[in-house]
Amino acid sequence: MAFDDHLRITGSALKSWAIAQIQDSLAVGALWLAGLYFLHIPFYPLWAVLAALLQIVPHLGPVLSLLGPVFTAVVTFRDWRHPASVLALYAIIVVVDGFLLQPYIMRRTAKVPVWASILAPIVLGIVWPFWGVLAAAPLLAVLYAYKAHLLKSHE
Repeated sequence: MAFDDHLRITGSALKSWAIAQIQDSLAVGALWLAGLYFLHIPFYPLWAVLAALLQIVPHLGPVLSLLGPVFTAVVTFRDWRHPASVLALYAIIVVVDGFLLQPYIMRRTAKVPVWASILAPIVLGIVWPFWGVLAAAPLLAVLYAYKAHLLKSHE
């Protein structure tokens, strides 16, 4: 296989992964928008847009997206129920995104099976802490692109 073939396969896989990341960010932003609207948190569109933008940063981004709405809930309502509701919303969004949205979008866009998109970040996170989790999704996209290319060339 020529070098330009490797570049084409890798570039195409990374493009698919980037599209999947953007779709996931938009979905998470929409979940934040709906949830914060329902909870009557002030500036909810701002917090939803920030959550969508920060979703691209693995692990740290989603946590950072939580700070604004919780602080706003504390200052605005001066009770424990509203900040606790924002924390519960965050937990729901993390579970829905991690176990449903990301695996589904990666399978559909980057042709990565659901089981691999759940298992790879865990395994790579143990083997190579932080960086393994960060690199898991693009590596999976590239590996499955090469797998598809090899299967196609053997037909």
